[in-house]
Amino acid sequence: MLQFRIQPDSDIPASTQLFNQIRFAIASRQYSPGYKLPSTRALAMQTGLHRNTISKVYRQLEEEGFVESLAGSGIYVRAQGHEGGSRLQSPILKQHPEAYKVVQKALDELLSGGCSLNQAREIFLAEIDWRLRCSARVLVAVPAMDIGAGELMVYELEESLQIPIQLVAMEELAAVLDQTSSATVVTSRYFIAEVEEIAAPKAVRVIPLDIYDYTKEFNVIKGLSKDSCIGVVSLSSGILNATEVILHGMQGDNLLVMTAQPKDTYKLKAIVKRAQIIFCSDPVSFAAVQAALHNCLEDIIRPPKLIRCDNYIGTESINLLKRELGLG
Repeated sequence: MLQFRIQPDSDIPASTQLFNQIRFAIASRQYSPGYKLPSTRALAMQTGLHRNTISKVYRQLEEEGFVESLAGSGIYVRAQGHEGGSRLQSPILKQHPEAYKVVQKALDELLSGGCSLNQAREIFLAEIDWRLRCSARVLVAVPAMDIGAGELMVYELEESLQIPIQLVAMEELAAVLDQTSSATVVTSRYFIAEVEEIAAPKAVRVIPLDIYDYTKEFNVIKGLSKDSCIGVVSLSSGILNATEVILHGMQGDNLLVMTAQPKDTYKLKAIVKRAQIIFCSDPVSFAAVQAALHNCLEDIIRPPKLIRCDNYIGTESINLLKRELGLG
């Protein structure tokens, strides 16, 4: 960031000094088109001027066409002449004011690397077209032995992305990809190596998803007394296996851990009768536990506390996938 300096004993008004310095920064392209000017607060701290004085300078710069104000975003250096001022007025670039600068930088790098404008255009369009085609079909791939994990992922992704998701057993993935020219395959980071190996010869993207960290649930468990019984119910057999290992590592033999999938009615009945707390990783499991609890209420002195986990896929992973698919 440039350092602007104000001479308090100068005959030139402080606002004029700042105006001339910013105008020079723009004219010398130290502040290039699309650059976001510092906030009035930041500039006040740097120069010692009142924020009202800086706001006045910014208004003058805008009136003379050097900058433009985007509501709720900030003050940006305007492109002038052939630099594409009309492009910066478009609704899309007003919504994403840094976009022009990013594209311009990428284009400059391609041209510096020996590409012609036509070649750069083909590269951009090919990448955009490929991403659009990949986004048109999204597959979730998991091992057949843990298809429940895939069901969890499909449920959460369809809810978050509002697009159809296809569940594919990893053992069938190669055959499915043989029938499509492009797709995006997502899977848990647990299975990423196997999925990448299958997808490598195909024209598809493979994106790993991080699972939810279960911090809130672990904190609940840490507060339990010795010899407590915990129930864990999930569509995913992998979650159940991992949970038993992790909880044993956390609490050793201090806790009794009982696990079941929603279809295991016998195990569910045992869990609702014995456990003090039951964790459910998904809506299907939660509904199954509620039903089992209702059926056993007459046999239970103190009903267990039911906790439905927030989600299976980490929030950051879902947001990343949205960006990769062009959905947000």
